[in-house]
Amino acid sequence: MAYTERPADASIRPSVGSVGDSYDNALAETVNGLYKTELIYSQPAWAGLTEVEFATMNWVHWWNTGRLHEGLGHRTPAGGCQMNCVPVHS
Repeated sequence: MAYTERPADASIRPSVGSVGDSYDNALAETVNGLYKTELIYSQPAWAGLTEVEFATMNWVHWWNTGRLHEGLGHRTPAGGCQMNCVPVHS
């Protein structure tokens, strides 16, 4: 998701700061907080950077494909997109 395009399409303005600055974007701050709470801080210790990178890859995949979203009728983002997105043909 592009921090400047999708929110603008939905008439969502950044919370503070310049447009496109992810540190000042409320949506990005929320996602970053959930990532830290659900993944990073849930482990007492990480063996190393590689372990964090693989765990992050899996969490992002789950976030984009598996989590249920209330605004999509408790469907996954992938499922909501399949129902609502227009296919792009190349």
